[in-house]
Amino acid sequence: MKLKKLFALLLALVMILTLAACKKDEEDAADNNADNTAPVISGVHDLSVQAGSEIDLLEGVTANDAEDGDLTAKITIEPTPEMDIKNGKAVPPAAGDYELTFSVTDNGGKTTQEYATLTATRQTGEPTVYKQFDFSSQPVEDSHGWESRIGENADAVASLEKGALLVEITDPGQSDGDIQLALPGFAVTKADYRVKVWAKSTKDTYCHFIARDENAEDWATFGDVWNVRIGQKIAPVELNFSSQGEGSAELLLNLGKITPNPDNAEDTTPTDFTVTIDKIELYEITGEETLVPVYTADFSKEDALTAEAGDGADAAVTGEGEFTINAYPTEGGVWSIKANLGLGDLTIENGAKYYYTFTINAENGVSGEALVESLTQYHEARANFNGFSAAPGEDVVITNTFTAEAEVSDPVIRLQIGNAPEGAANNKITFSNVEFGKVEGDRDTNKTIQKFIAFGNGTPNETNPDAPWTTFNGTDEDNDRGVGTIWAENGSFFYRIDDGGNVDWHNKLICGYRENPLTLASDSYYTVEITVKADKNVSCGFFLNPIGSWDPRISESMDITTEEQTFTFTTTDTFLVDMDFEMLFQFGSDNTAALDDVTIEFTNITIYQMLVQ
Repeated sequence: MKLKKLFALLLALVMILTLAACKKDEEDAADNNADNTAPVISGVHDLSVQAGSEIDLLEGVTANDAEDGDLTAKITIEPTPEMDIKNGKAVPPAAGDYELTFSVTDNGGKTTQEYATLTATRQTGEPTVYKQFDFSSQPVEDSHGWESRIGENADAVASLEKGALLVEITDPGQSDGDIQLALPGFAVTKADYRVKVWAKSTKDTYCHFIARDENAEDWATFGDVWNVRIGQKIAPVELNFSSQGEGSAELLLNLGKITPNPDNAEDTTPTDFTVTIDKIELYEITGEETLVPVYTADFSKEDALTAEAGDGADAAVTGEGEFTINAYPTEGGVWSIKANLGLGDLTIENGAKYYYTFTINAENGVSGEALVESLTQYHEARANFNGFSAAPGEDVVITNTFTAEAEVSDPVIRLQIGNAPEGAANNKITFSNVEFGKVEGDRDTNKTIQKFIAFGNGTPNETNPDAPWTTFNGTDEDNDRGVGTIWAENGSFFYRIDDGGNVDWHNKLICGYRENPLTLASDSYYTVEITVKADKNVSCGFFLNPIGSWDPRISESMDITTEEQTFTFTTTDTFLVDMDFEMLFQFGSDNTAALDDVTIEFTNITIYQMLVQ
């Protein structure tokens, strides 16, 4: 009996020790699992293949774990809808999208998943050349009526080349009028006028800009500006003048010898330099207008400023008029962070004219898009599209006047600011003095842009179907930044950005626009092949977009380097009918703006068609 009790006691002791050991093992395992890092899957990306053709879904995909090393062999793939996958290889049975989930679990039980889309396209024939752009023809250039006048004392030559009006000056002569660019017969009426000559020079120089009254008996002017600097970065030389009735002006840009201060002979027009003019903008402003405020922000109210953030970004309203960005997006773009300046219970009427003004201060600087649109419907109810920028730590007043392009019942001024300034991981932005109102009166501004594009008769995209190329610059719509031009030379096509904008639409190269679209036939897939290089590394977005809506059929990025590369992009859907497209190369960014200027050279742009069988 005593032996039985002793045996029972020993058995109980063993069980207690065993349970304690198991608990200790569980605690150790929990501690080890807490220290265990999750595996990392790399190389997962969207794929495309013809239905019925085999594709290796694991090509370029790897999995690694800090504790367990290479786990690539353990990767599994789950497709939706179902599809047979063997050793990572699959043959999609039908056209459509297959959502793929890549999973891997390490020895500690931690699982990582990554996602991609496999697009199975319809069966097609072999690719054939649908359109190959010919850049070998010599351009027909348009001076828009500007003529050069070189005096006997000067040595200079004016010409149209490299997409610009160039004045190469060896000797500026003895006076300002020894070298002139003149536009005679400029008709005027009762109006205010503004002329902007977008120019730069290889050496800092001076100019006089004059609007001479051609009908005056003496040498009278409508207006003039004197001793204006032309620097080595492109900027507008601006002349403002008024006319009290119908008449005729001769515009004179004098580039000859100018010495503003006779006591400083060294401060004068240099020798051996070139002035480059990309474009000239002419404004005729008639009528009168009055600004009538209808809303002023009260930042003590919650709806006066709201925040939105996505794509890994973190932003919030942290005080009255204070907007804090704790983290910029890990992907996405300018639209990833939004600061919404509410406009109360205001309703915007389609076709009515409005204005807004506000002051912004950003610790690390800021740039992006300024939109007047619906708080809830976004671009589906957008009244205006604009851009803005502010240098670090400066109070900058942002203003805009616009005619509403849509009716909006819940409007906000939406600032899309997802792109981080160079070197910035966070930011604090303060808004103040927000005012929104109506513009009353009959004031009207008519703006004409004279571009010296040396490709396709000066207005390539509107008149020449063989050269459907043009540029759009941010400054074309009176934004602060964005100037560029195009030309063809020696079989290549060039796009030179003389002033880079902060957002992508400030520097756009466009193929197919408005009356001269790029038409693609139905029941086909298309591959765009682009061979390109640049004199400085620069990036852009490439889009193949239907005209009239924003629904890109190709949306890719291009990192262009000084070494020639060939990029190929392929559509993944077909069209029921022939469709009109625009091909967009959008370059604007903080990095582009920091380059001063950059020239991109295209040696080949070919579109291939794969007809559905």
